[in-house]
Amino acid sequence: MNATRYKEQVLEGALKSFYAEMTKERGKVYFQQDGAASHCSKSTQNWFQHSNIPLLYHPPSSPDLNPIEPVWHGLKNTIQSLPHPPSTTNALCEAVKAAWESLPIHDVDKHIISMPERVSAILTACGGHTRF
Repeated sequence: MNATRYKEQVLEGALKSFYAEMTKERGKVYFQQDGAASHCSKSTQNWFQHSNIPLLYHPPSSPDLNPIEPVWHGLKNTIQSLPHPPSTTNALCEAVKAAWESLPIHDVDKHIISMPERVSAILTACGGHTRF
């Protein structure tokens, strides 16, 4: 995904209204993203600055700090285990939506709840690999 598509589909498409809702509910909210090229582009960084959405620093090569990574892994496994893997873009979109909808919220929450333990493990490992 390039920076233009990222801004159009993700940032303007879903994030902006979700962010407004979360700040109304919780006060100051930071947004976290990894080091993907579309996330780090100058135009994306400018979008966040102009939208007044603060970013949480995410060190390079540190998937341990991103609780969504194991969720993506689970979704990928679910789709790969289908008896008839999707063979078209539309079928893949439907399979991803179905896999997402079937994902128990507890499975997502457990990764978020584990953040203090993750951070502690990363500090103990001096930034090296952890079990996460």
